[in-house]
Amino acid sequence: MRTGPTSSAPDRPGVRVLRDLLRDNTVSVVAALVLSLAASAATLAIPLLVRDLIEVLGQHGSVTDVLLRMVPLALGGAIASSLSGYFLARTGERFILRLRSRVMEHSLRLPLQSVRAAGPGNLVARITSDAMLLRSVVDVGVVQVPVALVTTLGTIVLMALIDGVLVSLAFSAFALAGCAIWYVLRRVRKGYESIQIATGALAQRFTTSLTSLLTVKAYRAERRTADALTVDAGVLTKEMLSASRLQSVVLPLMSLGQEVALACIVIVGSARITDGALTLPDFIAFLLYLLQLVSPVTIIVMGFGRLQTGLAAKARFQDLLSAPTEPGEEPDTANASAAGPRQPVPPPATAPDDADCAVRFDNVSFAYDGQPVLQKVSFSAPRRGLTAVVGHSGAGKSTLFHLIERFLECSEGTLSVLGQDVTDWPLHDLRSRLGYVDQSFTLLEGTIRENLVLGLDAESADGTATLDDRLMAVLDSVGLADAVRGLPRGLDTGLGRETDLSGGQRQRLALARALLSPADVLLLDEPTSQMDAVNELRLRDAVDVLARERSVLVIAHRMSTVMHADHVVVLKEGEVTAAGTHAALMASSTYYRDLVEKQQWAPLERATATATASA
Repeated sequence: MRTGPTSSAPDRPGVRVLRDLLRDNTVSVVAALVLSLAASAATLAIPLLVRDLIEVLGQHGSVTDVLLRMVPLALGGAIASSLSGYFLARTGERFILRLRSRVMEHSLRLPLQSVRAAGPGNLVARITSDAMLLRSVVDVGVVQVPVALVTTLGTIVLMALIDGVLVSLAFSAFALAGCAIWYVLRRVRKGYESIQIATGALAQRFTTSLTSLLTVKAYRAERRTADALTVDAGVLTKEMLSASRLQSVVLPLMSLGQEVALACIVIVGSARITDGALTLPDFIAFLLYLLQLVSPVTIIVMGFGRLQTGLAAKARFQDLLSAPTEPGEEPDTANASAAGPRQPVPPPATAPDDADCAVRFDNVSFAYDGQPVLQKVSFSAPRRGLTAVVGHSGAGKSTLFHLIERFLECSEGTLSVLGQDVTDWPLHDLRSRLGYVDQSFTLLEGTIRENLVLGLDAESADGTATLDDRLMAVLDSVGLADAVRGLPRGLDTGLGRETDLSGGQRQRLALARALLSPADVLLLDEPTSQMDAVNELRLRDAVDVLARERSVLVIAHRMSTVMHADHVVVLKEGEVTAAGTHAALMASSTYYRDLVEKQQWAPLERATATATASA
């Protein structure tokens, strides 16, 4: 069963490092490669010049000519290497920036249930630790390792030209060490995949702990929470140590190969000098090449190790970016920019039965993990007016709103909004017709202004004085204008860190955002749960004005909201048991009347409602 609308994965290619790296950076990559090859060529030429220098000294000649070639070559190689490193670093950072932006946008487009299943902390690990590991692929995989391979090959060729016997000895010793190193590196990659999984789990638990810090402190659970975090950190440490044990073998194996090669070459080389098959300057040049060979071989060995960890991170990015997203949640920005400002989509043609319905549920069922949440739900909300949904906690009230917004998909039945099945609406257009306030009154970390204009288009949210007047007017309607004027920067005061609002103020700000929305249908999940009587009355007046032209659906627990509604839908264990006005339900529905009494709503109001129903 699907838990949300999704698009197909093939339309979203995964991470292709070389292609993505070359995008808009071809010149920098080519420059880094050419400069690195130039630095490598200079490095290969130095031992030959040293050989010439020794020969000149042996003949008591002038070394000026050799030094005039050697010094500029060495300085030029150093400058070229430095510039290559800078171009490569700049290209790599741009690549990671684009990848992070892509991953963050993709994560925001995932179905709600997919994000919850992955865990926010685990997704955060993608743009932090995983991104840094993949950065190593750019560093070593694009220039360093290829150039090191060229340098190693060139060094071996020059060594072979000096003496084929000695190079065979050196190659044999390094080949034996290389086989052992390759086996170790294959196991290192598997180890780093486990490390990234453990890192994501730790990040997820720590993120959740910080989000719940008020509860942790209130229940004096700092120690218990820290102990749980330490357990996850211990798992990560265990995986890190396992990978470190493997990686710690790599350099000793390479050093052992070099030492064996050096010993063999000194012994055999001395014999060949004695026999006259090798000159002393050539032997010194050969030794310099052997010592110089250590650097590119180290880059290759360590580079392949870093590539293994980077490829493990790449696989995690691949899994995330291949996950299907919600379909068409945003308009095509390329086409939009070419066609001008986005025009609102007119309401779809309505069926005759739905002409006066904003929302209609027809035998809708929904189950989560096989457990029924809604069963054969049928009711409708008119295009104008206030509809209240009531029921015990866990009855499925919020699930109704999630289905309307298409955060979730119906298992059975049909659900229409403004006369058309929700699955036939483009998702972006559907949600542009809906205003929504969740029961947590969620705000984004940003300024008050940014939170208020979140659902407005660019033309409506241009920051003009007219817009400020609109914002303050809607804040005044929920009793928050004076509090905002008293903040240090008014509408531009940032929220979410050292400055924040109380629970009731956050609720009113979330409501103000919904009231600003031009949506045809407003979905309010327990909008007055933290309001005092004065602010509740203000909100009710504001909703009354909106309900004259829009449909307002409210999940309500307060008697004042229910009595004020034009229509009440009663939900019990996922089923609609009754619907009508409050007065009619008090007379006809035993469950509703019992629900009212258990909520301990005002007996005078209850008696008045019953008397009205009887009349």
